[in-house]
Amino acid sequence: MTKAEIIDAIYERVGGFSKKEASEVVEAVFDAMKEVLETGQKIKIARFGNFVVRAKKQRVGRNPQTGAPIPITARRVLKFHPSDKLKHALNPHKAVGGAVGGAVGGAVGGAVGATAGAAAGTGGPVGGGGASG
Repeated sequence: MTKAEIIDAIYERVGGFSKKEASEVVEAVFDAMKEVLETGQKIKIARFGNFVVRAKKQRVGRNPQTGAPIPITARRVLKFHPSDKLKHALNPHKAVGGAVGGAVGGAVGGAVGATAGAAAGTGGPVGGGGASG
């Protein structure tokens, strides 16, 4: 969905706005979000998710063609963590949340690890492990 499509959706669903006013509202929301994120603060939107700015340290990468080391500079990256309600809306057939001890993350990590292991021919972990974050 593009910004223009968001503006059109606001115009059609909310009513009482001209298209220009809907555009100004959308621009104002994005500008406010950008300003907050630039300061390194988190944005929490209930039943949708969190936007978090994360600092990454400088590290050494490799040129894939030559294998030569290449310094990768320190930088900030934006991560989005969807809420449980959004996860459920995307995957209604899966149980999300309510599990004790973060079993959802472990199950996802196990599935990722098992898939990666199967692709590599190692079998991978069963029911746990993996990169669950």
